[in-house]
Amino acid sequence: MRRLLFATLFLPLSLHAADTPAAMPLWPKGAPGSEARTAEAEKTEGSNVCNVHNPSITPFVPAADKASGTAVIICPGGGHSKLCLGHEGYALGEWFRDHGIAAFVLKYRLAREPGSTYTIQDHAMADARRAIRTVRSRAAEWHIQPDRIGILGFSAGGELAAFAAITNDPGSKESADPIEQQSSRPDFQGLIYPGTSGLFDAKKGMPPLFIAAGYSDRPDISEGMATLYLKYKAAGVKAEMHIFANAGHGFGYKPDAKPTAASRWPTRFTEWLTDSGLLKP
Repeated sequence: MRRLLFATLFLPLSLHAADTPAAMPLWPKGAPGSEARTAEAEKTEGSNVCNVHNPSITPFVPAADKASGTAVIICPGGGHSKLCLGHEGYALGEWFRDHGIAAFVLKYRLAREPGSTYTIQDHAMADARRAIRTVRSRAAEWHIQPDRIGILGFSAGGELAAFAAITNDPGSKESADPIEQQSSRPDFQGLIYPGTSGLFDAKKGMPPLFIAAGYSDRPDISEGMATLYLKYKAAGVKAEMHIFANAGHGFGYKPDAKPTAASRWPTRFTEWLTDSGLLKP
């Protein structure tokens, strides 16, 4: 009986894992600075993952006849100590795919995991930029328009999305690696309750911005996002902001969530993409 109960308890997780597409490493020979640990296994606790040394993207790509041509890299949160791949990763990837948007869930290296030697700017950001370049390099294969590739992140992952929009480059045309020849600039950014908003800047010419956060979140988010919106407004960069009155931190996306304004933010996001000319259903 105990053995049967154990199997029953873990059946949904196993089924979900079987339905999830295979992850694609971002660097075939290992990420710079992590080559010696490439083969080290990730650690999984429920829908959370840590011990990431071989950064990857998991693709959720719609069929060619359903593809809108728009793509988004999803950066899960987890305080840079884990990746919350459930409500801030795979579930949203599936939702985007089902709505004609190609989605790629990023597993990036964790700077605040106990014992980590990684940093956000040197390693996690290298992973985020490499993900953008990778998707752009395979745009034709995945029925994506190379000028409609964005990045969206939750909490700690929102920091990566913001930094990717702030600092990027056009690629190195002389590189022997065709991926590194691609631009790392996202064409749009989605910041879903990101931390460290005081470090974010806004300059003319940056990618347009979508913000979603909860009124009851901590001040650097619930108030910081309003300040960031004003920075973008002053810089002349289009931005849209949703502060949900009855939400806090971590609402993410859950397909079985009670219908609320916050739970329907992906619909607001796709409406914003359409209004901005970045999504053409």
